[in-house]
Amino acid sequence: MATVAVRPSERNYKDLLLELLPEQGYWSEDEYLDLIEQSRRLVEYTDGYLEFLPMPTDRHQAILAFLFEIFRKFLEPRNGKVHFAGIRLRVRKGKYREPDLIVLKDAKDPRRQDRFWLGADVVVEVVSADNPKRDLRDKKRDYAEARVPEYWIVNPLDRTITVLVLAGSRYKKLGTFRDGEEAPSKELDGLTIAVSDVFNAN
Repeated sequence: MATVAVRPSERNYKDLLLELLPEQGYWSEDEYLDLIEQSRRLVEYTDGYLEFLPMPTDRHQAILAFLFEIFRKFLEPRNGKVHFAGIRLRVRKGKYREPDLIVLKDAKDPRRQDRFWLGADVVVEVVSADNPKRDLRDKKRDYAEARVPEYWIVNPLDRTITVLVLAGSRYKKLGTFRDGEEAPSKELDGLTIAVSDVFNAN
């Protein structure tokens, strides 16, 4: 007699998955890394907890693509490296962030690992409308903890670019730049970006 496969209901299927996955607060670093290597979602990790980032908007990606090209054209002749989001930065044991852009001045820097980077010279975040404090406050603290020398906050909500440089254990503001001005990098000597061009990217 032929057997008939019985498909579980959608609800039972989801309940089963939830039973198999660790609860929030109990994810190990290896479980987190295994998860994101099988997923297209951007997920950050702090001490056993997962934080699912919002899917980027068209405007967010247009700004990010524009910035990526500027950084890439500046860094490539100087043997540097820039990557889009998806490359994780290990802030410390038990904490990972996924910057919108992550930069090393030397592509052969030993901090550049395959699964995640152990450091960066510059990170860039494009502020998301769903939770601005994530980029304006939380990641500012985290990147300082990771000893990243320079952090750019690109804010489409008020059309500003804030460049922060590490002084001791905290960031100090190099400046907040607006339409008609150019945002300079301290770490990448000679790099300046016109603010208006960034926010007019399409």
